[in-house]
Amino acid sequence: MKKAVNWNDLDDQLYKEFWDQNVRQFWVDEEIPVSEDKITWDSDELSPKQKDTYEKILAGLTLLDTVQGGDGMPNIAMKTENLHAKAVFTFQSMMEQMHAKSYSTIFSTLSTSTRIDELFDWVHENEFMQKKADIITKYYENINDEEDYYFSLAASVMLETFLFYSGFFYPLYWAGQGKLIRSAEIINLIIRDEEVHGKFSGILAQKELEKYSDEQKEEMQSRVLSLMEELYVLEQEYTNELYSELGLYDEVIKYVQYNADRALENLGMNSFFNIKENEVNALVINGINTTTKNHDFFSTKGNGYIKSTNVEAIDDSVFDV
Repeated sequence: MKKAVNWNDLDDQLYKEFWDQNVRQFWVDEEIPVSEDKITWDSDELSPKQKDTYEKILAGLTLLDTVQGGDGMPNIAMKTENLHAKAVFTFQSMMEQMHAKSYSTIFSTLSTSTRIDELFDWVHENEFMQKKADIITKYYENINDEEDYYFSLAASVMLETFLFYSGFFYPLYWAGQGKLIRSAEIINLIIRDEEVHGKFSGILAQKELEKYSDEQKEEMQSRVLSLMEELYVLEQEYTNELYSELGLYDEVIKYVQYNADRALENLGMNSFFNIKENEVNALVINGINTTTKNHDFFSTKGNGYIKSTNVEAIDDSVFDV
């Protein structure tokens, strides 16, 4: 018997809260006037190496969002029994595709067709990006029981709260200096979405974990920690390849560590690196702040942009288990 989702009969108000928050945050990439960044891009304000890095990190982000929108969220949704949670995952899957498309909007504004083809060839051949995608995808493609389901949720949190951020660093870094601020506005909108997505998967993972004994919980969380450490090694190598020549490796790694801790916290685990917010580049850390805002260095509507006028600021209390 097929069942219809009944939003008037909720066994947990949490699902409605996440649905509402996702809907409030809905946005379309083409409504952000990225063309305003063209003046900076065509000037000498950024070196060829800086532009090359900027383009490559966007290509890398496109791959991860493609994986999440095409494999991650759909597969998790298929294995989710609760119809309200399934609906939330499906909506989030659509937004992951919006994120992937938004990078192409930036590319089509700043880069030539030939260069765009080169960038996608690069990301398809980059061993670190492909390894990250392969590791995460295996968890999505092998959900055969409740334990597999838990690890698919944990992998989703690692992707959305951790792996994206080595790429997010650079647009936020330049926006903090008043450059390419419209492209960074898109990044801020994406970060705001990922904050909600990561929390939702994390809360559901914590609920799944409650089914197990204390000994089983410890073993499963140990496996999650091993996954994080495996991914962190790849993040170090990826960051070294893209950022070392620019002298930014240490700052990016600090940002990566900070977000790895946030991913673990979303899963109800202790921080591993124990990086404090004030240890991260001040210009970049503002990109994690998902409170509606306009920074001095954003002479734009910033990530406060939203179609609906019924907007509520996000804080962690909204997502308490």
